[in-house]
Amino acid sequence: MPDPCEKNGPPVFDAAFRARLGDLFAWRRDVRRFRADPVDESALRTCLALAALAPSVGNSQPWRFVRVADPARRAAVTADFERCNGAARDGYADERRALYASLKLAGLKEAPIHLAVFCDGATEAGHGLGRATMPEMLRYSAVAAVHAFWLAARAHGLGVGWVSILEPARVTRLLDVPEAWDLVAYLCVGHPQEEHADPELVRHGWQARTSEAARLHER
Repeated sequence: MPDPCEKNGPPVFDAAFRARLGDLFAWRRDVRRFRADPVDESALRTCLALAALAPSVGNSQPWRFVRVADPARRAAVTADFERCNGAARDGYADERRALYASLKLAGLKEAPIHLAVFCDGATEAGHGLGRATMPEMLRYSAVAAVHAFWLAARAHGLGVGWVSILEPARVTRLLDVPEAWDLVAYLCVGHPQEEHADPELVRHGWQARTSEAARLHER
């Protein structure tokens, strides 16, 4: 993929582009229902290349993407989700527990691609710049790469689901990655079965959008 930064002069982002960008943000949904169609490898690689353009503290680029293709490892991650999901469900009571049980919270069995995203806490890239007072910036940088990947995938017609109902240390052991790598995200990737502009948890009555989310506080 050509480096988008190697163009003559800065690009012009006009009103039409900004409107389309707004559509991309609005239609970036957490997908849990996937078709079985395989994902084009070149599209996946393009999305990963765009994710690598994410900002990172000290230009440390600490994200590490791991494709989980081994059936046994995928099954083990799915089993860990089911265990953690059951425990989370039991933490609620009455109607909220019943509503939780009705939600589909992962597409682990259907998604053609599993991507585990780690933060390499031992990376020497960046020489520690910006981390002396906020070492958590390494993990935040990896999160920025996840979001960049998510938007790129949506623009390529792919859906992404972020599975957080997992035990990070167990998943790390299952995937046999370096000890210094900390799990940041476990992503399901594939073609979505359905398209919705509203978040699934809004549509199914778990949590409405809040006005506070877009509020600017002044001091």
